Amino acid sequence: MLAYATRKLLISIPVLFFATLVAFLLVATVDPIAEQRVFLLSQPGGAEQVARLEASLGLDKPLVERYGTWLGDLARGDMGSSTENGRAVTTLLGEAIPVTLRLVVAATVISVVFGVAVGVVSAVRKYSVFDNVSTFFAFLFFAMPVFWLGAVLKDLGIRFNDWWGRRIFFTIGEQSPRLDADFWGTWADRAGHIILPALTLILIQLAATSRFQRSAMLDVLESDYVRTARAKGVPRHRVVTRHALRNALLPVVSYTGLTFGTLIGGTVVTEVVFNWQGMGRLFLDSLLDGDVAVSQGWLLAVGVSVIAVNLLTDLVYGLLDPRVRHG
Repeated sequence: MLAYATRKLLISIPVLFFATLVAFLLVATVDPIAEQRVFLLSQPGGAEQVARLEASLGLDKPLVERYGTWLGDLARGDMGSSTENGRAVTTLLGEAIPVTLRLVVAATVISVVFGVAVGVVSAVRKYSVFDNVSTFFAFLFFAMPVFWLGAVLKDLGIRFNDWWGRRIFFTIGEQSPRLDADFWGTWADRAGHIILPALTLILIQLAATSRFQRSAMLDVLESDYVRTARAKGVPRHRVVTRHALRNALLPVVSYTGLTFGTLIGGTVVTEVVFNWQGMGRLFLDSLLDGDVAVSQGWLLAVGVSVIAVNLLTDLVYGLLDPRVRHG
């Protein structure tokens, strides 16, 4: 297993380098001084001012040289500074990542656990009432746009609070403003705020996960070794949990890793709907403001997280299927 993990880690190194290149090139074509350029060129001596501004930002250098400079700064932990507020990009990411991470981890864990459970029961009880109902809701939620589902849940939360006469569901922010509480009080407040945003992502991810698990479980239940176990008189619950479930989890593990990037994209919309100050808000603000350094840092952070999650997925895949790590 150690050799398998080392091999996967080494493969991730060139992928990480490619992620830095993509993050740089996607934003390098954006002119961070477009508005200043138009204004300055309309003034006397504006061309010289534009030239000085370009030189201060390194825009007068060739693209390859700019990439090398950016990569060298990145190796030292310097991702530049925001052109809007002058704060370091690493500081902005350090504040936004934990906020988004709470949402992504909660949504992923809950959707996988319940999605696997629903998929297994649906496969074992194929064409039953439970299977038909779960299939209906799976396709219903899977077809819903993230922003629409988030807006509906937010509206329902407000209506429920009005009906109950007190605030049960928090609909704005990742925590209460000016919160003065101890450790447990702070996390209790954050847990209250995460319910509706996480539920937005959970319902969509759970729908897809349950369908993948159902399909994989049906294939395994019809395999020869499962039929042999049943013929030998092995109890049904043991056949399902010990023989079928482990192999049926493989497609779900792969799907979860591959769709992690999609989940990050979903948090952008969800954070905007519920006004969370996480990675989604940071990315949207950087796009609207033309903040190149922040956009590059965001793209790189997301790329690294996707690579890390897929590496973890490969390791879990190897644990579940010995043929993979010995192949």
